[in-house]
Order: sequence, then structure tokens, then C-alpha cells
Amino acid sequence: MAFKIRSSKFRHIYGTIPKKDLCYENIRITRNTHDSNFCAVNPKFLAVVTETGGGGSFLCIPLKQSGRVDPKTPHICGHAGVVLDIKFNPFNDNIIASSSEDCTVKVWSIPEDGLKSNLSEWIVDLHGHKRRVGYIEWHPTAENILLSAGFDYKCVLWNVEQAEPVNVISCHDNTVFSMSWSQDGSLFSTSCKDKKLRIIDPRMARVAAESPVQDNLGSRSWKSVFLGDTGRVFTSYHSRFCDREIAVWDIKNMSAPMRTEGIDNASSILLPYYDQDTKIMYLAGKGDSNIRYFEIDDESPYTHYLNSFITSDPQRGLGVMPKRGCNTDRCEVMRFYKLHASKNLIEPLSMIVPRKSSVFHDDIYPPTASLIPSLSADEWISGQTRGQILMSMLDGHVTNSPKVTSAKAVQNKDSTLSQAPTITTYKAVNRPRPEGSVSTQPYAGETTATTNHRSIPASLRNIKQLSTNEEFVSIKNEKSNGVPVDTPDGPMSPSGSNTVKKVWSPTSPSKATTNGFPGGDNENHCRLQSDRFSPEFFQAYLINRDRTSTTSVGCQGTDLCNQKGHSVTHVKKVWSSPQSPAIPRWFGETPTNEAELRKAYFKQLEEIGSLKEQISLKDKRIRQLEEEISMLKLPVAGAESGEGQSEC
Repeated sequence: MAFKIRSSKFRHIYGTIPKKDLCYENIRITRNTHDSNFCAVNPKFLAVVTETGGGGSFLCIPLKQSGRVDPKTPHICGHAGVVLDIKFNPFNDNIIASSSEDCTVKVWSIPEDGLKSNLSEWIVDLHGHKRRVGYIEWHPTAENILLSAGFDYKCVLWNVEQAEPVNVISCHDNTVFSMSWSQDGSLFSTSCKDKKLRIIDPRMARVAAESPVQDNLGSRSWKSVFLGDTGRVFTSYHSRFCDREIAVWDIKNMSAPMRTEGIDNASSILLPYYDQDTKIMYLAGKGDSNIRYFEIDDESPYTHYLNSFITSDPQRGLGVMPKRGCNTDRCEVMRFYKLHASKNLIEPLSMIVPRKSSVFHDDIYPPTASLIPSLSADEWISGQTRGQILMSMLDGHVTNSPKVTSAKAVQNKDSTLSQAPTITTYKAVNRPRPEGSVSTQPYAGETTATTNHRSIPASLRNIKQLSTNEEFVSIKNEKSNGVPVDTPDGPMSPSGSNTVKKVWSPTSPSKATTNGFPGGDNENHCRLQSDRFSPEFFQAYLINRDRTSTTSVGCQGTDLCNQKGHSVTHVKKVWSSPQSPAIPRWFGETPTNEAELRKAYFKQLEEIGSLKEQISLKDKRIRQLEEEISMLKLPVAGAESGEGQSEC
């Protein structure tokens, strides 16, 4: 039988190292042993986690600022622990997310011309993990959807735009080693320390497919990555005999891998980087000095070894440039930013397909992912699925219009989260204005007070926050003719009106919000809380609903509402797991089982904690007022002492 060489346009890919002036020197790269990349890059900025003493920070510099980096270059420093992972938003080059050992995920906004001073104010702060957060991934098609995995064995799906969790996936029995989205973002894969590969539906918070326990796996970290839209998953791992191997899985049949291939017996972890445009898989080991690349095929044996790019220095991690940032004149199909393990150096590595001419080659540059999101966060959460909007590498025009398909909704049948996370705090600021906008007019639906709030310094905003009770929201309840108005349970507000707790969760109706829960701060209709009113009041309301007097519109202030016969109620915003709408539960009813008793117990703990926070805020305000009074008394005392003195 004659020997046959497989033909491939990428068979002779080779790597190049640029000149020294195009590298980035004098950067103190982190020495953390975590198995993430520690680097993120896009056509505008280069971000890398740096070594710092106390807290965590990372460097973000313009991509064109190559050469020797000034040691006094501003950093992004807002984490209380070491930064473990950073990722740029695929639809906004100025937005970057970071995860840390302080159990938080923060989102930052980078100025267009780079940082001029240390950035310590984030735009979104996400709290939900109980242990350090090791990995984060942006959604590939939906805007402002972020996935995080922590060492508390949980994956949390976040809506960054609203600074709230969408779902909490707690199906893992051990540490999550990696996450990877499918091309359309309807599924994601995880590799876990329990030696199972899982395909998870994020909107249903359940496992769609799961492999059996792989007995041939060792105890070291292993990675998984989706192979585009092929319905297959690629994994790299260590075997029980410490051999490095790769495997290809079909998500429709997870009983055994479709293909298994040995690599070598090195001890470092293999990190896979897949290019879905050229269907090439790059494998780089932490501590290795080479990068292997394979071509992925739809037919057996599915993986074909192409070549290796070997250097003299080991690598700590690699940052991957999006395809839209590659240089088509040089036939560059992939660009890595190598973090040296033994030097304070970052150097770009270009993977080039040899071609004789420098014209555009459409066979090696198919349409790639663009900056345009296919769906908004609310559309994706509601169940819509849409492929990526692609752009041409030649002139940047959009080449497709993917169809929208429907999927199952986020919530379960009882419209509740599978598990409500413990949210300690949120911080979200208003969306930045478009570039070049100098108008002082507020946005549509934005008040002048909100516009002025953005211009107030952060220190003054913190002081003003102590003087206002932002957790209480005033609403008006209309006094109905013949309908008794029941007094809600809860503490009295500072103004003397009644206070009712507003239980909010991500499964509440998605409506325009201004304070974190549907309805806004000022509503002129009666807002009923069925779990806080007595059954007698609810029955009376149903009977007399048609005879209710017309609510008056345009009341401003508590005094005017009282004159018109309205009662002002202050609503307290509290995070809680919602009750099922099919089974209404009245306040004070005895729980029927242990699970409901446990929910009631933790709900009371949350209420007690919120009351303690409220008391602490009032104490701070009292102390602040006492200091202001003492400062006001000083000039008066000095004037009185001066009256009795001689004018000589």
C-alpha cells in the first residue's frame, strides 16, 4: 500500500518571535501557581496579573505601548486578595472582568487612552461565592452575561447589566478545573476534580450530559474546551501513570471518548486554545517551552498533529489575541502573548501560514466573530438562542444574520432558583455615555439628581449615603372604601410610617428597575404583598376589588398623600428565595416540612442581619451629626470668649 500524506493548508504553520522593541519588559508577572492564563489581550489593551504585596492588582496598558514598561505605571487595584483570572468583554474592548481570592468578581472600565492613575473604583461588584473564584468566562453571543466558577464547587451565572445572579449551578462534587462555552452559548462544559466531564444547560441550571467517572485520570488539573459548533468537546489531562493525553468527546454519547491520544510524560498542565475559524487546537503546557498544534477534523481520527513551535524559555501562561486583531498582510492566523516564567518579559508569538503574496486570502480567513452581540442579556435569559454575528477580515463588514431559536426558560416550573446565593453587596454605576459625548442633558428616564450624582466624588457619595436610607423605598397604598387596610409586619420607618419587607429574587418579573427590584422607587398604585398581609385582608380585597376608589396621581410628599387619604409604606429590599406562586404561603403559617423550616430559619437570619446593618448605619449617622454639631459650636464659643476681652 502506497504511503499517502494528508493534505492541509495549515500543515506548514510556523511561529515567529518579534524584535525586542515590540516586546514588553520590566513587568513583574505574578508567581501564583494557579492554572489560569494570568493574561488577557484585545486589539486595544494588554492586561496581565502582577506580583504585589497585600491585596491583588493587575496591569492594563495600551497594546502599542511596547518596550520597557515604567515601574510606576498605574495598576487596577481594588481586590482584597490575589487576582486569579482576568477576561476582556468580547463586545467592548474597554471592559474587563477579574476574579480573586477575596471571593468576588469585579468588572472594570478602562479609559480610551489608558490609565493615568491607579484605578480602584469598579463599575460592578459581584458577591456570591463563599470561597475564592478561580475562573471567569464571558458569554460568546449575549451581552453582559458572565460565568464564574469558585472553589466552593459552584458556578454562578451573572447578569452584569443588573448586577444580579441569574442561576447558581451546584451540581459539582469537587473543585471545578475549567469552563468553556459552546459557540452559540446555549451550553457550557466543565471539568471537575471528581473526574467527570459535564455538559450543563446554564438557563435550566441542570446537567444536560455527563460522562462516567474516568478511572484513567490522575489527580492533577485537567481542561476541557468546546470544539465550535461540532457538538464535540476536547479534553487534556494526566493519566494515572502521569502521561499527558488528549481526548475528543461527543456530547450526544458521553459513555466513552471518541478519540484518545498520548502526548508525552511531562508533569506540567496542558492548556488548550482552540481557533474555531481555522479548526486548529494549540496545546501549551505551563512551564513548557513549546506549543503544539493539531488540526481538528470531522472524521476519524478527529485530531491530526501538525507541528510544534519550540523556544528556549518556559512559559507561565499565554494571552490570546482575538482573530480580528491579527495581521492579515503577514498571513497571521493566531497571536499569543507569552508570559515568561523566569523573566519579567511578555513577548508576542505570531503563528503564520506561509504564502508567497501578501494579498488577502479568504481560504485561511473565514468570517470571524465581530464586536456586535447577537442578543441582549434579557433576551438570552428569556430563552432565545442565536449564533454569533460574523464579520469579514478584509473590510470588517457583517457577513451573516443568524436566526433566533427558542430554548427553555431560565426558571424551573415553580419559577424558583435552584439555589439562592448569599449576596453580601452590590455596586453598580450608571452606564457610561458614548464616546465623544459632552452633553450635560440626562438620559431618557434619568433625573437631574441622578445626573448630578455621577459628578459627585466617591468620598462625598459615601458620606451622603450614610445620611440617606437607601434601603427604604416609599410607596403609597390607596385607602379603599370599605376595605380594611391591614398593618404590615416589620419595624417602623424613620418617618413613622409602616414598613414592609420587599422580597426580591432573580425570578421576579423582568421590568424596568431603578432600585434593584421591579416597579421603581415611586409608584402611584397599590402594591400588594400577599405573603405579608392577613388572609382576611386579601379576601376583603378580592370582594371589594371592583369597588375600589380611583387612585390619585401626582401626589408628592407624605403630607399631601395623607391629605388625600393615602398611607405611605416604606418597602425594605431583602434578598430571599421566592416562594412558589402556585402555593401561596401566608405570614405566620407553620412550615410543613424540614426544608421549609430551614428556609424560614435562614430567612429570619437574613432579616436580623439587615436590621443590624440598618442600626449600624443609623449609629454612623448619629456620630456624624454629633461631630457636625461640635464643629458648629466651636466658632460660637470663640466669639463668646472674645466679647469679655479688652480691645487694647
